[in-house]
Amino acid sequence: MAKLGKRTRAAREAVAGKSNISVEEAVSLVKANANAKFDETVEIAVCLGVDPRHADQMVRGVVGLPNGTGKDVRVAVFARGPKADEAKEAGADIVGAEDLMETIQGGKIEFDRCIATPDMMPVVGRLGKVLGPRNLMPNPKVGTVTMDVAEAVKAAKGGEVQFKVEKAGVVHAGVGKASFDEAKLVENVRAFVDAVARAKPAGAKGAYMKKIALSSTMGPGVTIDVDNAAGH
Repeated sequence: MAKLGKRTRAAREAVAGKSNISVEEAVSLVKANANAKFDETVEIAVCLGVDPRHADQMVRGVVGLPNGTGKDVRVAVFARGPKADEAKEAGADIVGAEDLMETIQGGKIEFDRCIATPDMMPVVGRLGKVLGPRNLMPNPKVGTVTMDVAEAVKAAKGGEVQFKVEKAGVVHAGVGKASFDEAKLVENVRAFVDAVARAKPAGAKGAYMKKIALSSTMGPGVTIDVDNAAGH
């Protein structure tokens, strides 16, 4: 087994024995142990009591983090004519139609969010096997299939986060950077947890939120008291 470096060992010792703590304490610990040479992302993972193989237990949604993500989000838009112009003016990084579809089919995916006008969905639909597994497929439920492409681009650039439960029943996302003020990270964490709570599906049985963990890209994770995070 590889030996742990001093920094890793110290970080693990700092969080040892600390579990089911408040959001404020978790944020403080994660920030204090984010010692990498870059500005680490603060990541949240919420373990849910759902089985996403059943349609009535699927959890997905979108949340505008009050203090943004700190990440430069690259946005691709499928649109034609005036809507393509709107997307460009709003700051979209890539705009196209069949040409963009061919670029993606060729394995070139240089974006973090994909938006489409409804009329472009027959073209985008052919990319389901490529975009679906990456959670990039435009979807009207999260506002990425829309005629208001300008607003969707601005929202994506401004700190909007999409989430979707994975096969193991976990939802995760980046909720800011380690350089953020503690109060701003706490706000973002609570906003994300609240959005996941609101997305509770009809088929969910028993405890919905089972465990919440917070970590930085390179740092150890700590668990947060579910009731505290949900504001109970």
